Amino acid sequence: MNRHRTSPRPCPTTRTRLAAGDRTRTVTAGIDGTLAGMDAADWAAREALRRGVPLRLLHVAADQDHQPRIRRAGPADRARGVLDRAAITLSYVHPALRIHAQQPSGPTAAALLAAAADAETLVLGSRSPAGFGGFLVGSVASAVAARAERPVVLVRAGECPEDAHVPDTDGGPSRSTPYRPVVLALDLPLPAEELLGYAFDAAAVRGAPLHVLHVWTVPPLDACAPGRAVPDVLAERAEDARRELAAELLPWRRAYPATKVVERVRSGRTGHHVLKAATGASLLVVGRRAQAGPRLGRTADSAVRHVACPIAVVPHG
Repeated sequence: MNRHRTSPRPCPTTRTRLAAGDRTRTVTAGIDGTLAGMDAADWAAREALRRGVPLRLLHVAADQDHQPRIRRAGPADRARGVLDRAAITLSYVHPALRIHAQQPSGPTAAALLAAAADAETLVLGSRSPAGFGGFLVGSVASAVAARAERPVVLVRAGECPEDAHVPDTDGGPSRSTPYRPVVLALDLPLPAEELLGYAFDAAAVRGAPLHVLHVWTVPPLDACAPGRAVPDVLAERAEDARRELAAELLPWRRAYPATKVVERVRSGRTGHHVLKAATGASLLVVGRRAQAGPRLGRTADSAVRHVACPIAVVPHG
């Protein structure tokens, strides 16, 4: 890992904007006509407002290539109705938001992957009867998150605006209190420029603290040098992990001086610590190694199965 750089590379949103102008300056939400889909679309609308970009609503119409000609308008009309109702609802709730609606046809996963390539973030909901839901391995949502070129945010059904904010002074839900922390699960020393850029950007647009978690693996006892006490070896490994994390975050701290960063180094099972750290978060950011092929990876897969807050899966490396 290069420890001599003085500033991070541009975050993925910035880098893509420089390369493609305004082409990718949207947050895209895949909707399916369910209430769970609308919860995700509303989260996407708020994210678009935070970032100052338009919202693109996407509803994939059924593939009509093999349908009789007299029936070909049916699925498209239903899809257009879903889009129109969603756009009207969101424009009423968020009058300042620019909304664009698109209605591609064909396989759902392929259409969503194509949309993700042209967006800053793709947002999908849970528990869709059309295949978006549950965040289970093999579902459309998991397949898209595992293959998309851009970040994919998975939003649980029932997600409310108040869930992203700390309670008010009486302990009740609020939309005007500060945002809950953004949590980043960071695996070192893997390259993670895109992952760090997304997490810092997400925290900055919310004015939220960023909690960065790195979990290191306890070495097997037979790997300890002869004559050295195991507690000493573990303490040394922990200190090395803290130094490595601090060095990785230093240029990003300088690039985002207004963002409060909390560094957390733990040992043991990554999934356990990620679940614990994400409790009470407004957003969990996890990485997916792009070169590892079309799969989420162990940490991301565990997170989407068990974490309650929205989860951003960011390809990197």
